[in-house]
This record gives sequence, C-alpha cells and structure tokens, in this order.
Amino acid sequence: MGVPADNPQDSFRLSRMAFRTPPFPVPSSGGLPAQGVRRRALLGLAPALGLLSAVPARARAAGMSDASPAPLGRPLVLSGPPATVSYPLVHMADSGALADLAPETRFQLWQNPDQLRAWAVRDGADFMAMPSNVAANLYNQGVPLSLLNVSTWGMLWLVTRDESRRTLADFRGQEIAMPFRADMPDILFGLLATRLGLDPKRDFSLRYVPTPFDAIQLLLTRRADHALLPEPAVSMVLRKSESFPVSVVAPTLYRGVDLSQAWGDILGREPRIPQAGIAAVGPLRTDARLVDRVRWAHADSLAWCLAHPRECGELVARHIPMLTPEAVADSIAQARERVVDAREARPELDYFFNCLLDGQPALVGGRLPDDGFYA
Repeated sequence: MGVPADNPQDSFRLSRMAFRTPPFPVPSSGGLPAQGVRRRALLGLAPALGLLSAVPARARAAGMSDASPAPLGRPLVLSGPPATVSYPLVHMADSGALADLAPETRFQLWQNPDQLRAWAVRDGADFMAMPSNVAANLYNQGVPLSLLNVSTWGMLWLVTRDESRRTLADFRGQEIAMPFRADMPDILFGLLATRLGLDPKRDFSLRYVPTPFDAIQLLLTRRADHALLPEPAVSMVLRKSESFPVSVVAPTLYRGVDLSQAWGDILGREPRIPQAGIAAVGPLRTDARLVDRVRWAHADSLAWCLAHPRECGELVARHIPMLTPEAVADSIAQARERVVDAREARPELDYFFNCLLDGQPALVGGRLPDDGFYA
C-alpha cells in the first residue's frame, strides 16, 4: 500500500504529517534563557553511571574549592546541534546550573557545520558542542578554542529498508542518503569504507542532503532506501515510520550498521569513536575557574539526562522543536554518551586525527593539534 514516490503533492502532505514544525525553526533571538532553577545535586549519581571517572584530579579539586569565577556582566551562551551532544547544554541553560556566573544562560542551536564554524570564528557562543575534527581544524587555523571534553563516543547508524544488510560491505552498489557532505557522517563512512578496501565514491552512490531531517523525509516518502543518520534522527525516523498516518505511506525501517561497532570491527579497536565534545571558544577559554565550573556543570547535566530519559526528552523537545520527546528518550538509550576530559581522551583523539591525516589532512587542519588545544 503506498503513494507514488515522486509525487510532489504526496511528499508535501507526508512532510506536514511527519514534522510538527519545519526543519530547524530557530527564533531570531537564537537563545534559551535560564529559568532560574538551581541545578540538582548529582555528584553522587554521576560516578554510578561511569561519567566522571575520566575527569582528572585537577578538575575535581577546582570543582570543590571555595574560589569562584567572577560573575559575567552578560549572558553566557551555550551552543550545539539538534543531536545527543546538546542535551546536557539544554539542561544547563534551563536548570540555572550556572546562574551564579551570569545573569542569564542561553542555549543557541547551530543548524549546520557551516554555521558552527561561523559562530566559532566570530565569538557567537562561549561554549560549543562540536565534532572533534572540526574543533581541531578550527584550532589549527588559529581560532581561539580549547576542547574541554569528549562526551559523544558514537551516534551514527545506517538506517535501511533491508533488514539483511548488517555490514558496510552489504551496502556496496547501493544509494545512501548522506547529510553534511565532507563533515562527520561523510568522513566516518568514507574512512571505514576505505579501510575495508572499498571506494566510497565508486562502490556506493552517495546522495548528499543538507541535514539529517532531509534524509528522514527521503526515507519516509520511499525516495531513499538507506540513509546514514545521527541520533536522535535515527530514533525519530523509526518511530515516525511506525506511527499513523505516516505508516500508511512509509516503509518499515531498521537499524542496519552501527558505525561505532563497525569502527571497532574494522580497525580492531574498542567500539567507540571520539566523535564530539564541548569546546570553550573566545576569551572565556582562558578563565580556568569558569571553564572548570562549566566542565562540572556539563557532567552533572549529562548524568541527569542519562538518569531521566523521559524528562530529558520533554525538556529538549520544548527547546529544539523539530525533535520529539519520545525520539530524544529513545536516543539516550542508544547513543554512547560519557564525559571524558579532553586530555584523558587525547590518545583516542590522536588516533582518530591520524586516520584523517592519512587520507584527508585538511579535515583537521593539516596536523595534530598541540598541547594548547586541550583544556
């Protein structure tokens, strides 16, 4: 039972059903004000979740000292994409976790990697969630930036209509919808395919689209059979494909390949990729006490998100309108989220960056970042 795939009216009707709002509706103010609620005390919970074990003693000491950073005379701006790496930032802004540091804490959504780069260069935010290779590239180009941590260790999946396709090699000769050309999804897919002896350009037909949400619409309208998606877009499309009335048109979809597991299998490493984290951008990066406060508040908020997936889903969906509470909650169960201090994560970051330097050195700015990159 279905609708012709190339009928533009049917595609329009489905897109209206599939999304509560058009993709990336960012208010002109771009900000999420803090609500003045004090953060919850989660330091006792975080170790149980394995979140703070990699935070070094210097950060612990800073977090427990009586010294406090001088309050800012302006809002503190946190920024991230509509992805799992941003959930703690939304909670930090909403809960008032940093209310003693600034009169207001705002979460500002970046919509695509180009906007991320522009804001990083122009001091559009103070702390930004970003892919690790983008952070290295910006730093090597002279952008004042320091990486605080790696918190996302894998969130990319090949979603497919064919349940039998379980490895990257199974997709040889297939068209794959790919968001963010020459950025993280495309980079990791190309790296892993190359290590398998496949040519990403010749052995696959990559259909580049601007955002994951464009790929979702292609899947739901049967105009694509496979797509590489991050969480929570994966959880969102799986739910949408099974919900009425979208299910009348949409195919049954499956999680095909977990790229983190493929990373481990193909490269002989642990199934985790130092994919994204939080970076301090601009002048505030030199304020060590403020940076450590943000580091600890971020760990607290990630612990809260992992412990309260339903409440986190409701919170994030209020502030990132294209996401649904259910998809956010589902994504928390799937994504590999764990706070590891940037200096502790350096060996794995260096390995990842060296893989990129072997094939596409421009992706990290032509060299490994030096000690100054690591906050």
